[in-house]
Amino acid sequence: MKIPDNAALKASSTPAKKKRLYQSLFFQILIAVVAGVLIGHFWPNIGAELRPLGDGFIRLIKMIIAPLIFLVIVTGIAAVGDVKSVGRVGVKALVYFTAATGFALVFGLVMANLVQPGKGLNIDPATMSEDALAEKTGGAHPEGASNFLLSVIPDSLVGAFATNSLLQVLFFSVFFGSAVIVIGQDRCKPLLSLFETILEIVFKIMSWIMRVAPIGAFGAMAFIIGQYGIETLGTYAKLIAACYAAAVIFIGLLFAVAWFIAGVPLWSFLKYTREEFLLALGTASTEAVMPRIMTKLTNAGCSRATTGLVVPTGYSFNLDGAAMYLSISLLFLAQAFGHDLSLGQQLAALGVLLLTSKGMAGVPGSSFLALSATAAALGIFPVAGVALMLGADRLMDSMRVAVNLLGNCVATFVVAKWEKQFDREAMKRAFAGEITNEASSLFLDKEQEFEEDERERAAQGLGPAPRYAGGPSRDEYEAIHMVPLRKHGPDPDPTDASAPASDELARSRD
Repeated sequence: MKIPDNAALKASSTPAKKKRLYQSLFFQILIAVVAGVLIGHFWPNIGAELRPLGDGFIRLIKMIIAPLIFLVIVTGIAAVGDVKSVGRVGVKALVYFTAATGFALVFGLVMANLVQPGKGLNIDPATMSEDALAEKTGGAHPEGASNFLLSVIPDSLVGAFATNSLLQVLFFSVFFGSAVIVIGQDRCKPLLSLFETILEIVFKIMSWIMRVAPIGAFGAMAFIIGQYGIETLGTYAKLIAACYAAAVIFIGLLFAVAWFIAGVPLWSFLKYTREEFLLALGTASTEAVMPRIMTKLTNAGCSRATTGLVVPTGYSFNLDGAAMYLSISLLFLAQAFGHDLSLGQQLAALGVLLLTSKGMAGVPGSSFLALSATAAALGIFPVAGVALMLGADRLMDSMRVAVNLLGNCVATFVVAKWEKQFDREAMKRAFAGEITNEASSLFLDKEQEFEEDERERAAQGLGPAPRYAGGPSRDEYEAIHMVPLRKHGPDPDPTDASAPASDELARSRD
């Protein structure tokens, strides 16, 4: 993408065209979600058959996640230029994740003790069958902590990318980016320039994929309502109320954490990311919005290195919504089968859940695996009793998705502020609707708006925006800039005195 220089920006006065309401991605997704609910409710058979639309969209997103994470982390670490800083970000992120997940589990237990969602059901566990549970989990088994940690190390680089194992890709990316710093950025300039070019291509592909996001949200929502039905709400009313009430209170606590620790007004952030959150709720998947939420965070002032490390790691280690759901569900099952857990038993369950919730990320039916492992470890009720949750699990997706996604966004702001890689002024500009760096404009398909913002900045005497958050400006680190396509025409004659010298030509491209 070619950005005009300051003189050109000042000279131009072409205003950016405002999008009509129907052109807004938020409006399109909202209409798609409502249409999906109506189709699923009134024509459930048709709704249940629309699942491929949602699954197809999520597969399109997954297609680019692994290369995106690799390129973002490597170029972000190279821009930071400090291996120790990368280590500090990783350690601080894990400290925050452990504290947040532990608190979410405790909070869920407190809420379940107050609401008592399973009290009085008196279900006979002998009537429960493990067949449906085995079908839901695909026969998988929860891994121990040691096996889970070993699985982070890829057997091969190709295998990590082929299986879309995000933690393995992240693991290799950190090593690769750190090696770039140690070898030296000057020697790696050609490689970094190539990576930036590939990243721009990935950004453009992602902007195309997002144009079909409403179709994906429509198919996913129609399937969920058509398959499980709104009437299921009545069966698990008290459990659903407890989970969603806990989510609302927990989100309120995230508001406080974001404001008092990072200085981020979370309501403004939610307005800024409303398209991503609505899409995540519509598709019942946080993976569907990972690339865009990472871009929105970098546009809002978090450095590319911090965002690239924290968000993918948080998708496995910082599942606050899932943690609350697990602890509430465990007490619901115990109460439903007529058991009142003592404080000691609940603390033991807390310890088991803290381990099992980390060791089964990415496994089909992961919540059932964690609950099954905890039930087996405590021996309070039969593992088959977990099948009682099959009817309510999908109805909890919205709660889990919203809290998980918001929790990881807050974690990114906190760690970026903690590591002094957070630009509060860029955040204010982003929340006001501006695009604060060139890379974000490419990814979000807002090149025209970015050029208009650059014109306004130039008119105010301000310098150009950086290539990406936490990265160099176009004047500071010329070697990793995108080289815009040259218009068709003959190459300049090197013998012509009027032709610019190669160095001047290179600079003019910026």
